[in-house]
Parts: sequence; C-alpha cells; structure tokens
Amino acid sequence: MAGALSHIRVLDLSRILAGPWAGQILGDLGAEVIKVERPGVGDDTRAWGPPYLKDAHGEDTSEAAYYLCANRNKKSVTIDFTQAEGQALVRELAARSDIVIENFKVGRLQQYGLDYASLMAVNPGLIYCSITGFGQDGPYAPRAGYDFLIQGLGGLMSLTGRKDGEHGAGPMKVGVALTDVLTGLYASTSILAALAHRDRTGAGQYIDLALLDVQVACLANQNMNFLTTGVTPTRLGNAHPNIVPYQDFPTSDGDMILAVGNDSQFARFCEVVEQPQWALDARFAKNADRVLHREILVPLIRQTSVMRTTREWISLLEPAGVPCGPINDLAHVFEDAQVRARGMKIELPHPTAGTVALVASPIRMSKTPVEYRNAPPLLGQHTHDVLAAVLGLDSTAIERLAKTGVIGAGIDHRSAPAL
Repeated sequence: MAGALSHIRVLDLSRILAGPWAGQILGDLGAEVIKVERPGVGDDTRAWGPPYLKDAHGEDTSEAAYYLCANRNKKSVTIDFTQAEGQALVRELAARSDIVIENFKVGRLQQYGLDYASLMAVNPGLIYCSITGFGQDGPYAPRAGYDFLIQGLGGLMSLTGRKDGEHGAGPMKVGVALTDVLTGLYASTSILAALAHRDRTGAGQYIDLALLDVQVACLANQNMNFLTTGVTPTRLGNAHPNIVPYQDFPTSDGDMILAVGNDSQFARFCEVVEQPQWALDARFAKNADRVLHREILVPLIRQTSVMRTTREWISLLEPAGVPCGPINDLAHVFEDAQVRARGMKIELPHPTAGTVALVASPIRMSKTPVEYRNAPPLLGQHTHDVLAAVLGLDSTAIERLAKTGVIGAGIDHRSAPAL
C-alpha cells in the first residue's frame, strides 16, 4: 500500500540536521523528496567524517555516517542556484512541488529569487518551511544558529550535568544534537498541519521555525517549575527535580536506573529491597516528602543497591512492577531483545557499499506504514532522472547544463575542503 504522503513532493533545500530530519520523516511517510545540493560539495554533513560507510572490501566510501542518519528516501539533485539558470531550475521544481524546506540564513534565498514570496508567486499552494537558529525576526535573527549554541542559550545545558559541588560539576550538552532533531520533528508536524489546511482551502502558507524557540518550548516541566515558583532550576545530574527516586543507582557490577513514578511503586520497591520501613516513614511515604528529603533517602538506597548486580535487581524489581533498567551503550541497545523485536535496525541496498545499516523510523501505522524505498543518495545521483522526469528536459538540455556547471556530479568527500 502506498505511503500516506505518496501524493506529495518535497523540495528539500536544507542541509545538516534539522531540515534533513524533517525531510526524511516526510520521505518515510511516502513523499517524494528531492534534495537539492551544491555541485561538487553537497550537504555539509557529507564531509563530517570519519566515520565513513565501508564498502564490500572494508574501505571508506565517500558517505559520512553523519550524513546517512537523516537522508534516507531522498533523491539527490545537484544544482548551482547562484547561477540564473540554476535558480530557474529550482523555481520550476518548486512550481511542481507541494513543500519546500530550507534552512538558510534570514533573507539569504531572496537574492536568488527562491524566498517564499517569489516561489508563492509561481505556486500559491506551496507550503514553505524556513528553519533558522533564531527565527525571521527579533534582534538575533541575522545570527547563525547551531545546536550546541542553542542548547546553551536556550537553557538545556543549565539543567544538564552534575549538580554544583559534585566532582565533574558543570553544564553539559546532550550527547546528540537534540535541538536539531526536535526542530525537525516540529517542522514535520507543522508541515502536516499546513497540508491539512491546504486540503480544505487550497492555500499554502509560510512556516517560521527557530531552533531557539523549539529549545525553550521543550524544557517542558522545568519551564513550569520556574514559571510557577520564580526559582531557577539547577543541575541535578541524573536525578529528577519533581520525582524521587528517579535516577541512576550503583550496583555491584555497574549501575541501574530506578524510575519510581508514584507512591505505590515506591512501597513495592521498599518490599523488594527488604526495607519496608521506608514506605512508612513520614519523610518518604509521599513523593512530595521524598523530594524534600532526597538528600537522606538517596544515600540509603545507594547503600542497598550495591548489594546485588544490575541483572539481579531488574529480575526482582520488574515482576513487582517497579520501573527499572540498565544503562546500555549502543552495542547493547542494538542487541536488546525489544529493540530487535521492533526492527529498529534496517538494511538497504547502497550503490557503493552494497548495503547500509540504518535506524528504522519509530512510526508504526496500520493502514499506511512507513516505507524504506532507498538509501541516502550519492551526491547528484538523481540529477538527470529528476530533471527529465519532473521538468521534462531532454538529454541535450541536461548535457548543456552539466557543461556550463549549472548542474554537477559527485566528489569523494574525504578529500573535500573543510567547511
């Protein structure tokens, strides 16, 4: 069965992570995604290696692992839109598309006639999603925005890391570019909402998404802790500001996570660890009291948790309905029985590596399931096919564009200049 978005064409002018992540989600849902890249260079992340994908002989290909994470189910077309003919090609593609995604600096595409106003003139039903660091207005609008900068500026790093006074204390970024990923998710949600609106009215619209806005919005309960009390939350390491015990604890062979979400779970935990008096103690019986007395309770739990291995504790706590688990590295993640059962690792044919392992989409839909049609493309892999099929150009016209440098071919990114 065709994907839910199999009738939709996306023109993806974005690069790095937030925009490509949104484009990949739409591609997984069935959309045709045409990724426009710079001839000879392409998406910045193509050069963000090592590591690179290995070929059948164990040698590096030109495909960086970073690039592979966000560009499945796309067609790569190389067009130099600093040239007038290149701009005309992109406008023609936009005229035949439903969605444009771009993440250039504010106003950058206007000089090429590829801004929303210009493209809406040729396609009034176009949904145009701009992703920037700080949005289209405000004092920071002209600045470049990167995930790491936004994690700091937007407050996430102030909440992440060991608390003051502990060894290694200090702000810490999250281990993946989470702000970019969350922005990609918000972008895809916004685009789907705009499609629903267009279905009713026929009108396209402009979407202004900022990494900073997304980062601030996604601080969730910590935002409300501050807005409700006026007290600035601080770093608590792996502990939770509103729930106790809800953090990591040492075991005899490593560490485990306890995620006790209510008082009945805490009472069952106390029974399993043979400390029933904790559940009766007025300092610990209710979550609000446990939060107030965490400095007393947490050391008591630590003294107990070190008496068994992680596996032993999980085997005792899980049957009792106490949420707990190990702290896995990625090798263990992809070996985990549940992860394997859910098919979170997939493999697709790849033109230079034979096959490429990728992470599956988490979306499960009963009527229009996610499709895995093709691996992340080589640079310019589909240029000729798209120009012929979508724009109707013949081989003579395409050859002329190639000779004049309006369209290009791929390169080996291991030798590409630093960006």
